[in-house]
Amino acid sequence: MQLNTIKRFFTGLAVLALLGTVASCKKQLDINYSPNNPSLDQGTPVLLFPAAVIGTMASTGADLAIVGGIWSEYYTQSAIANQYIYIDNYNVKTSDLNNQYSLLYTNGLKNFQAVIDKAQASKDWNFFLMGTVMKAYTAQVLVDLYDKIPYSEALQGANNLNPKFDDGYTIYQSLISSIDTALNKDFTASTNTKLAGSDNAGADLVFKGDITQWKAFANTLKLKLYLRMTNVHNDVAQAGIQKMYTNGVAFLTTTAAVTNFTDAPGKDNPMYEQNVRQLNTPDNLRASRTFVTWLQSNGDPRITTFFGSANPVANNQGDAAGSGSAAVFKQSAVDPVVFISGAESNFLQAEARVRYYASAGAQALYNGGVTAAFTDAGGLNAAPFIATGGAYAFPTAGTDEQKIEAIIVQKWASCVSGCHGIEAFFERNRTGYPRSSPVYSDNIAYVPGQIVSTPNNVIGTGKFPKRLVYPNNEVSTNSNAPALVPITTPVWWSK
Repeated sequence: MQLNTIKRFFTGLAVLALLGTVASCKKQLDINYSPNNPSLDQGTPVLLFPAAVIGTMASTGADLAIVGGIWSEYYTQSAIANQYIYIDNYNVKTSDLNNQYSLLYTNGLKNFQAVIDKAQASKDWNFFLMGTVMKAYTAQVLVDLYDKIPYSEALQGANNLNPKFDDGYTIYQSLISSIDTALNKDFTASTNTKLAGSDNAGADLVFKGDITQWKAFANTLKLKLYLRMTNVHNDVAQAGIQKMYTNGVAFLTTTAAVTNFTDAPGKDNPMYEQNVRQLNTPDNLRASRTFVTWLQSNGDPRITTFFGSANPVANNQGDAAGSGSAAVFKQSAVDPVVFISGAESNFLQAEARVRYYASAGAQALYNGGVTAAFTDAGGLNAAPFIATGGAYAFPTAGTDEQKIEAIIVQKWASCVSGCHGIEAFFERNRTGYPRSSPVYSDNIAYVPGQIVSTPNNVIGTGKFPKRLVYPNNEVSTNSNAPALVPITTPVWWSK
């Protein structure tokens, strides 16, 4: 059972109340559902911004986290239940995941645009930057899931009920341009809302008003957007990334995430709320042999963090006849919802250094990414693994492609934390890593960590999902919606 849009939206509402954001937020947060509450025109950035963050978080941190985690093969559907078997079988249809699409548009993009418009009118460049970065992040997720989406004509309400669908590359270019515009504003202006250290800090669920961190988030998101282009517009990616380095921009050294959850209904992590609390069981997601065998083959201590044992029982991905005693994927009500992690920031920079700077500095950044990922998994020590001869030592003498494979596989291993599995799914489709296995994981020839095509899937042996199909709540209401595209069709940047 998926949580409906309103229920998950009010989950976010309770989070804001917990964080101490202005009391009047409560009315503002359900503006999309009740005519008795103020309209967007009456809201302020202080009220609208956290509502928008919650809209994005409630989608990326719940439904999409589960889709990404299953398709990245960290965990699989329990053999004694069937809650997510349609995901394991790649059988996602137009009737599925409508809520996450609505959350990203109605509660995410719509409110972020309102923040941007109001901040621009008042020359409040702090909120202008914050709204722009989160709008770009949200739009990027939608593009990476669906390829073409309504963008340039979207968010106009009754003024345009049938917005056109823009292609992903055009949208990416617009997102990068908007981030550049926001970064070039005057952050010393007296018109800026004071955030850090003020009563307004609670309106920023990500960095508590630290604009320096928002600038680093903006730059890191730009880096990710450029790297997504490498298969099809490598010249554009190279020029954009090298310009960033020439300008000496700062990237994230910490994690951009929402963290202030508590173990109470409606105040907890949205994936925990959906998968554990609402389903009244922690047992639906069980250890996948794909991930477990990779961790075991490398002696990786994170296996205990994720599955509670150094030798957990694991099921082959998508094996409905697997063991009912397979280890449960460990979740907590207070797990963060990650937008970009410190580990991911390091891995993005390491890849850029391999591609465009003859690997100068790549090893240190790679090591920083692995170290951050181990720290995120319970403060574990990565040093023996990244040392010369260690299981995860950077292949300094390898080819560029071998170095990129090492980086992306470690990014995959890091994205199980913080409800971030959808990012691993995107990166596998972009790079091909982790590699696809020619055999199922019960075969003696199976290589630990290679992604398997699940049995009984609806798209064919050896095939994998590359996108989501457009949801019914878009195709049934927008006359400009394109014909449905098979789930096996790559998005514009895929390898």
